[in-house]
Amino acid sequence: MIYQKNRLKVDGFDVALLGQKFKTPIYCYSLDKIKNNILNFKKYFKKINPLICFSVKANSNLKILKEIKKNNLGADVVSIGELMKALKAGIKPQKIVFSGVGKTTKEIEFAVKKNILLINTESKSEILEIEKIARSKKKIVNIGIRLNPNTDAQTLSQISTGKKENKFGVDQKIFLRLVDYLKKSKYLNLNCLSVHIGSQILNIKPYQNMLKSLNNTIKKSNHKFEYIDLGGGMGIDYEHNNTKLDFKKYSKNIEKFLKHNKCKIIFEPGRSIIGNSAILISKIIYIKKGYNKDFVILDAAMNDFMRPALYGANHKILPYKKIKGKKIYNYEFVGPICESTDTFSNIKNFQKLNEKDFIVICDVGAYGTSLASNYNVRPKPMEILIRRNKVQVINKRENLSKLL
Repeated sequence: MIYQKNRLKVDGFDVALLGQKFKTPIYCYSLDKIKNNILNFKKYFKKINPLICFSVKANSNLKILKEIKKNNLGADVVSIGELMKALKAGIKPQKIVFSGVGKTTKEIEFAVKKNILLINTESKSEILEIEKIARSKKKIVNIGIRLNPNTDAQTLSQISTGKKENKFGVDQKIFLRLVDYLKKSKYLNLNCLSVHIGSQILNIKPYQNMLKSLNNTIKKSNHKFEYIDLGGGMGIDYEHNNTKLDFKKYSKNIEKFLKHNKCKIIFEPGRSIIGNSAILISKIIYIKKGYNKDFVILDAAMNDFMRPALYGANHKILPYKKIKGKKIYNYEFVGPICESTDTFSNIKNFQKLNEKDFIVICDVGAYGTSLASNYNVRPKPMEILIRRNKVQVINKRENLSKLL
């Protein structure tokens, strides 16, 4: 996105013209940005040559998944619906990993039937359920065990998944017991050790601690793993202040790890592929005077974009029209829903805005539409994709009559 003659444009398209044509709120993706993110990710880890499985929970739009498939990525899924979407997008079963703590019998049966690469398990009960299904179908099923390394990801508490108090994975003692059990199984092939410590990680230290924990566990297990699934969690620069994860250092750490552990690495990136590829275009309904700030009431709400309400996440907000001069207005950008959490950002010293102006919420590609809902019986927003010099509607706005 750049300002040209003080008007905000995305891949050459004027934001206001997009808003007027397609109506707001609207998600707008850049295909070029998605492709560049994938190319950069592959470049950082070129020596490792990992299997990259896009985290479908970050964004499950079918057209987006098809573009990701064209770039030779696999998929990390956490439900039967996500698995079906990945398959419908053309992603090969042998590039699909099924994760999650609560897979149902129906979901496991479907995954086994489709011969996906592996199912990452998270408990003894789940392993027994998969074994029972494999026995009934007389098939050998590839599985992984998710280790909880008790590693603090130093991220938002709501998206931390690698500490001992989190519900994810098993501790080292239980992990080693499960490895011993699986060595005797006729129907389960343990070919993966899986780990995922959290999301929106910008500090290399948690990953270094995670790799140390993996090394220790692998040595104690006395088991040869074909795959080590390192999950994802790589953060992006939401604040736009050049705070970024040191991918090069992380790659070198993994290279050292692989000198002692001959295996194939799996990554499950979501946010780092799709996060900064999209904006949410919204229109100002009203500007309301408050006690020590003005409320900018948008036509986008927490049902359209949930991250600020759910996590307290902060996303940069930009005006469509840039005005020169002093920035003296204190604004809170809010939605129309009757919840105090329906708020996007408090910004001091913002430029003057007017009712009916367009604004843009940045970096909404990950966990934007995938967390959207119909709360307050509001239709979910439209999604468009800028592909070279064309705008493609990749998800129509929901029809209110259908919701009724």
